[in-house]
Amino acid sequence: MYACHFCGTEVKNPREVFRNSTCPSCQKDLKICLNCRFYSPGAHWDCGETIDEQVKDKDRANFCTFFSFRTEAPGTKPAQQPDARQQARRKIDKLFGDDS
Repeated sequence: MYACHFCGTEVKNPREVFRNSTCPSCQKDLKICLNCRFYSPGAHWDCGETIDEQVKDKDRANFCTFFSFRTEAPGTKPAQQPDARQQARRKIDKLFGDDS
């Protein structure tokens, strides 16, 4: 299911989401980093793609050509990237032999 990050309203046709598209329920922008499957907190510029310039406002419409609507439930992290902090912690624990 494709849904608005802010209110969870289903987006019927994600292929018709453009820069000026808004959610029919809450009227917030839909073409935003928080709705994109490449949004990856902790990655370079918080994006899983090699974008040319940083998008500072992750919750506002932008001109990114890589945008592709994510299918995870609103408010969840993208499935392809585990939390960077957790990864770092696991590596440190492994390095120092703490497997608890």
